[in-house]
Amino acid sequence: MERKTVHVAVYDTFADWEFPYATTALSGAGYQIVYVGESGETVISMGGMRVTPTLSIADLRPDDSALLILPGADAWEKVLPPFASAARGFLDAGVPVAAICGAVTGLAREGLLDDRPHTGAAAEVLAATGYRGGAHYREADAVTDGDLITAGPTEPVAFAREILARLDVYPPEVRDAWFRLFRHSDADAHRVLAAHESAGGGGGPVAEAHGAHPGGGAA
Repeated sequence: MERKTVHVAVYDTFADWEFPYATTALSGAGYQIVYVGESGETVISMGGMRVTPTLSIADLRPDDSALLILPGADAWEKVLPPFASAARGFLDAGVPVAAICGAVTGLAREGLLDDRPHTGAAAEVLAATGYRGGAHYREADAVTDGDLITAGPTEPVAFAREILARLDVYPPEVRDAWFRLFRHSDADAHRVLAAHESAGGGGGPVAEAHGAHPGGGAA
């Protein structure tokens, strides 16, 4: 049976702008989004958003998931052990992990980037962890290496693009149009998305769900 649940890790000070492009598109494509915390206690994001996890990290199992998303956070130093361990378990089980910003740094400390192409906030930031993967660092908006997706803190749209590609959400030309619309406000891209939806393409409202105007801008 196809796994249609995507798990998103949340912890105090999580960066609330880094994953909603992905989760909105995934929700429209029929995925259930489940928030995972250290416990069931409410956490507060950098922007003051309060989220109550519905699953504890201790109960998270790769077999129940299509993907684990790890956003950045000021608190990553504190939450590193359980969430980095979960990421290792997912990758060992062949289930994708998508990390952005501080979460990438956390995975570097865990040794998960020593042998994988990856990107992050900056090469110097990851080098400061003492990890051994510097030769595999890529100057790119986001990088996918098999089951691991990495991105820097200013690239939530590229991060989402890689997630949608890894889970095969939308045909390639529609994903490309989606990226051009939300990254570059490309009006022609909006027309591609509208045509896809009019033709009965899967995924629900691709553009409207993100608040895009017909002219190509974003609300």
